[in-house]
Amino acid sequence: MGEFPKAPVALLGLHTYTTSVTPRSAQSTPDAIRGALARYSTWSYEDQRDIEEGGGIWDLGNIDEADGVSSEELRAVLARANDCELRIILGGDNAVTWHALSARADGDYSNVGLITLDAHLDMREGRSNGSPVRQLLEQGLNPHHVVQIGLADFSNSSHYANVAREAGSTVITRAELRSLSIVDAAKRALDIAGAGGRKIHCDIDVDVIDRAFVPGCPAAAPGGLTPDEVRQFARVIAADSRVDTLDITEIDIDRDINENTVRLAALVVLEAYAGVLRRIA
Repeated sequence: MGEFPKAPVALLGLHTYTTSVTPRSAQSTPDAIRGALARYSTWSYEDQRDIEEGGGIWDLGNIDEADGVSSEELRAVLARANDCELRIILGGDNAVTWHALSARADGDYSNVGLITLDAHLDMREGRSNGSPVRQLLEQGLNPHHVVQIGLADFSNSSHYANVAREAGSTVITRAELRSLSIVDAAKRALDIAGAGGRKIHCDIDVDVIDRAFVPGCPAAAPGGLTPDEVRQFARVIAADSRVDTLDITEIDIDRDINENTVRLAALVVLEAYAGVLRRIA
């Protein structure tokens, strides 16, 4: 299968929570996900490969007081892993998406795209876990290279839907995913967000998943995606070399039951790692 570089994937904990619309625990979700990773093997039946042979994961640790982190500080930490194929940022609430992409862009969004897998548009006014997409658009992110997948009925307002429509971003609703496979949706999103060779940030907000599977996600609703769909999505997205940062957000471990949510998040990390190995095999 060829030689792999050492540590093609880096992991960073960014536990934002203080501006969340839904109050949540300060207890570290990134550390809980790291603990859950130990529950799994590293063998992929699908790819017939032990992903541990890929070089492992470089753990960059956690950023303390994540809600107050400056773009300069976060950019410097992420830059340590510039040679990695993918940098995975563990939240925290969805404010992580704004922190991560604005730090990466450093004011220049001309070569950046965004894909969100999320039940919500995140177009709220102000600064919270409900506003990262609006904040990024206001800072200069081109809406024609923004794709939002999984938008759910009765989870968004008509006002914010109109804001997204008028901006020109692409929306693939939960209803559309009943007839469009998650793999095809991911491929469509990559073509739009990554057009012209743009680098892509991907946000996986676990509230897109059916509430029965993610008790640790305050905003999840019945009728969301299945864990398997989200796992497929992570592997397909991470296999594309244009995707160089990815976040996993909206888990409150104080609400979790039997580690259901953090164990799924750990599997998303492993799926993304397996996807990276596909791109460099």
